[in-house]
Amino acid sequence: MSKTIVIFNQKGGVGKTTTAINLSYALAKLGQRVLCVDMDAQSNLSSGLLEDYSEASSSTYTLLTDDKKDIRSLIKPTKLDKLHVIDSSTDIAGLEIELAQKGDWKEILKRRLDEIKIDYDFIFIDSPPSLGILSIMSLAAANSVIIPIQAEYYALEGVSKLIKTIELVKENYNQALTIEGVLITMFDARNNLHTEVFSEVQNFFGAKLYTAVINRNIRLAEAPSYSMSIFEYDKASKGAENYMNLAEEFLQKQGR
Repeated sequence: MSKTIVIFNQKGGVGKTTTAINLSYALAKLGQRVLCVDMDAQSNLSSGLLEDYSEASSSTYTLLTDDKKDIRSLIKPTKLDKLHVIDSSTDIAGLEIELAQKGDWKEILKRRLDEIKIDYDFIFIDSPPSLGILSIMSLAAANSVIIPIQAEYYALEGVSKLIKTIELVKENYNQALTIEGVLITMFDARNNLHTEVFSEVQNFFGAKLYTAVINRNIRLAEAPSYSMSIFEYDKASKGAENYMNLAEEFLQKQGR
């Protein structure tokens, strides 16, 4: 059964898009059929997964504004047979004003993705790092949420806002929405503060916290600028090991 998962945090710079790119790539390497939907106008997921990415041919805008367009014609292949992308560009930055005029805006993305769920095991949505129509639409379309949290002093301050947002969406738009998992990113086990943050997040989320963590790794930061996942850029890196560990734990929790 297919599952749609949004990777979401209202705070930027927490490894949201890095996680979308590398978790989806790892799952495809493990034989899962994966689609990534880029809902962020920065388009970093699109440029990170598509070797020939061009803003001129982006698909998310068309997906959300043209119901008659066959969604399968908007899906683009990557270097992995089992990994596909619906790419984005800066043109969706002004889309919120256009969508707000449609009474059913919150249902558009879900309705379109329902057309192709049968083709994929997992659909990952990379949402904008802010709370607006595109983020709410992403949460309304998903079965669950993966929350990346940076190992830092203020990490838990933003968590309460995040939970309130998810609860608000559940209450008004998507009663079935659940938290899939919580991921600690940019982690350094030698830093006492980071281990304290991990413990605090674990106390708050319990079994929802992945035991796999994403260590601070310069190779992870470099890979997207070459339109590569960490597995292509440096398969022997700590970052590649971390994301493969996450993918395996993720699948184990799905019972696969």
